Amino acid sequence: MSSVLYDTPGPRAKRRNVLFTIVFLAVLALVAWWVLAALNDKNQLAADKWSPFVTDSRVWTTYLLPGLMETLKAAALSILIALPLGALLGIGRLSDHRWVRVPVGAVVEFFRAIPVLLLMMFAAALYREFTTVSSDFRPLYAVVTGLVLYNASVIAEIVRAGVLSLPRGQGDAAEALGMRKGQTMTYVLLPQAVTVMLPALVSQLVVIVKDTALGGALLGYAELLSQNRQITANYGANTIATFTVIALIYIVINAILTHLAGRLERRLRRGKKSATAAIPAQAGPADVKSDAISGA
Repeated sequence: MSSVLYDTPGPRAKRRNVLFTIVFLAVLALVAWWVLAALNDKNQLAADKWSPFVTDSRVWTTYLLPGLMETLKAAALSILIALPLGALLGIGRLSDHRWVRVPVGAVVEFFRAIPVLLLMMFAAALYREFTTVSSDFRPLYAVVTGLVLYNASVIAEIVRAGVLSLPRGQGDAAEALGMRKGQTMTYVLLPQAVTVMLPALVSQLVVIVKDTALGGALLGYAELLSQNRQITANYGANTIATFTVIALIYIVINAILTHLAGRLERRLRRGKKSATAAIPAQAGPADVKSDAISGA
């Protein structure tokens, strides 16, 4: 049995794949041993470097959990704004009107080309010079603004690609029924494109969560990763341990987000299948004729 991408490997290819796997695992084990040995030589595996995360609850209540809440706050605000804005920009890029399509395309390409960190820095400067936003909230505003501008542009391209990936007959059938372009997009194309777009959207949401750390690096935003400086200053320069714990927290958050998105995708697919199965078959001329004969 063969796959679309490659043929099923034969006996020799299977032996070669097993050999490559063993060699790769051996090299990986050697690299892990070398890293652990180097950390041990630098006294980074000592119990006193790791014990505060287990024995001292203040590490969590004072630093990690407040930083996590700031990360989730910035990510949630950015996602809530970027998703609908990106959908509108994506629909605008698909418009039949040139005066809508061209300016929207220019906006999307402009903000998609600028690194998100520069957008955050520009936003911080604009808030400082031209608004009365307090310095306590300015980092949050700048982080959210940068994330929204960049990710809304990326989401716009995801939406455009998702709609264009649908069979052309979907739009033609809607037009044949007399639906306007807006109705076709809202009731026919976008609902079907959501399932196609979902994996790429989830990847972008994960990027948003991680990119909040850029605000802590240069703007002084007190998000999760920036708490590393406070913890290492108060608990004996346990930098490796702190980075490891913070990385595990990010992994858990993104795994939960991916799991929820996977459940949503499966539910959407089941809903489409059940809706298709619920549509009764229409009676054709042969059925009508047979009914008339049997009635006679």
